[in-house]
Amino acid sequence: MLNIIKSLTNRQKRWTMIALDSILLLVAVLFALSASAQNISGDFYQSVWNYLPVLPYMLLAGIGLSMWLGVCSIRLKAYETAAIGVTAIFALFLVCLSVIGSNVAGLGLPLGMHIVFGAAFFSLVVISRAVLLQLVLALYRRAEPQCRVLIYGAGTTGSQLVSALRSHESIEPVAFVDDNTAIQGLTVAHLPVYTPLHISDVARELNINRVLLAVPSLSPPKQAQIARRLERMGLEVQTLPSFAQLIGEEALVDKLKPISANGFLNRDEVSQPFSDAAECYADKVVMVSGAGGSIGSELCRQVLECRPTKIVLYELSELALYNADMELRQLVEGTAIRIVPILGSITDTRQVRKVLDEHQVQIILHAAAYKHVPLVEANPLAGLVNNVFGTQALAEQAAKANVERFMLISSDKAVRPANIMGASKRLAELVVQDMARKAGNEGTIFSMVRFGNVLGSSGSVVPLFQDQLSRGGPLTVTDRGVARYFMTVQEAVKLVLQAGAMAHGGEVFVLDMGKPVPIMQLARQVIESAGYTVRDEENPEGDIEIAITGLRPGEKMTEELTLSGELLVTKHSKIFSTREDGLSEIEIASALRRLREAFVASNEEMARDVVENWVEGFEKSSDTARKTS
Repeated sequence: MLNIIKSLTNRQKRWTMIALDSILLLVAVLFALSASAQNISGDFYQSVWNYLPVLPYMLLAGIGLSMWLGVCSIRLKAYETAAIGVTAIFALFLVCLSVIGSNVAGLGLPLGMHIVFGAAFFSLVVISRAVLLQLVLALYRRAEPQCRVLIYGAGTTGSQLVSALRSHESIEPVAFVDDNTAIQGLTVAHLPVYTPLHISDVARELNINRVLLAVPSLSPPKQAQIARRLERMGLEVQTLPSFAQLIGEEALVDKLKPISANGFLNRDEVSQPFSDAAECYADKVVMVSGAGGSIGSELCRQVLECRPTKIVLYELSELALYNADMELRQLVEGTAIRIVPILGSITDTRQVRKVLDEHQVQIILHAAAYKHVPLVEANPLAGLVNNVFGTQALAEQAAKANVERFMLISSDKAVRPANIMGASKRLAELVVQDMARKAGNEGTIFSMVRFGNVLGSSGSVVPLFQDQLSRGGPLTVTDRGVARYFMTVQEAVKLVLQAGAMAHGGEVFVLDMGKPVPIMQLARQVIESAGYTVRDEENPEGDIEIAITGLRPGEKMTEELTLSGELLVTKHSKIFSTREDGLSEIEIASALRRLREAFVASNEEMARDVVENWVEGFEKSSDTARKTS
């Protein structure tokens, strides 16, 4: 039966309803004539016989009116208040035609008979639609599995949702849950209302398949918190669409973006122009390692402003290289600047040598590194090989290829490091310092620049907070006292290029990053900038909680920028240099040899011994903490 209904075309459905209404018209006429005959003690059969000449015209008029008014085209699920009103007009027209037809035929039927006919026909049509709808829904329910839903929120929105769902073929609303204790235990829209405290029991007892959130008055974070709690119970959760989605404004909503990371800097950005630094990169072949990363890609963008002849993008990640290449090619359209994408690892000495020789690279900006502290802490050999041996391979080949300048992008975590990532960056600095001594005043100018966290970069704290915020929180902070130096990627890169241009060889440049920013303060800013409130002891009804998770393995409360604490001014007010003792040529060679032996033996303990022996401030106690945490 259901297959027959589904196979009907719209035209066939219309004619089916016209046939049904014609039958109902006949029934209504017979009922009205019967009632009229009883009231006036007349002969029922004689009344029917007298009315027969009028009946064909009534049937034809009924078909025409049904098609004109669209009564036959109204879908069963859409047969509501407006459709009932159209049906009333339909019945009124038929009453008028019945009066006119009987008078023309000289039947002398009383007016009450025609009114009874109209009322009967109207009632029969409305009742028939309701009955047909329930029959069709019953057929669908029997043929298709039912999705039993629990509605979270028994307010106006929830009640309206129940009304809408009851006409759905495969969804059955079963019950409500609501936080309002005043309505718990009552019946709303013929459904019982339960407390959310026992929602898991309710879902199990009522065999619930899905929970629908109908609480638009709650903030998005609180809705997200409820959804996560329900999902942990194994329930599928859906929420009502926003008003913007309902009125078709989704494209506009999609354009709304979270506040820029720059807004959390708490100081003015560096906005000084490149000035003479641009001349250092103009008409040169510049290679950027790690060109697909946050810092590497920004280096490429800003180097383009200096008008080089060619930029070589050296990157290990195919996707990152593809994205950087596509963006930069659009930026250089209409210029003579060439973009050369190179997919490979900086630890591959032969490939590095081939690229430097083939493209006659003059300046190297070395930003390639594994930088995420927990990942490198869990994979120390991979981090040391990439960050230390990769830097060594690139620096040695740069010297052999007579590259003019080599700038290492380092980190404040390299100063008295508490983790393998910071230690690997410190060893990379020692390698570059050693290369600078070997080059002297005649060869490649080796230098390095050290700075702290970059706001908005991949894996940094602001995007992490914003992601946690979008999921309803909590925002996680490792310790209330943790503070970090912050810079935007744009200003960091601007100063890196300035430092690279003023280098004479062997310098350790340090960028002025202002004062350390407490991470707790930053978390509050992220929450409040999004229009929410912090939920804590002072404000237990707030939107988003800040959770303290404890320091991670290798994490320090605060970072430093120099070993000596001494900063020397340069000609740029935001760039300092520092004097730091490195390792001798024999010492660095010994450290690298032992580190290579640890790698060949795949011995993490040996690698940590090397780091502890040669990196100032590093202690294997961080390793102990890692193992016991």
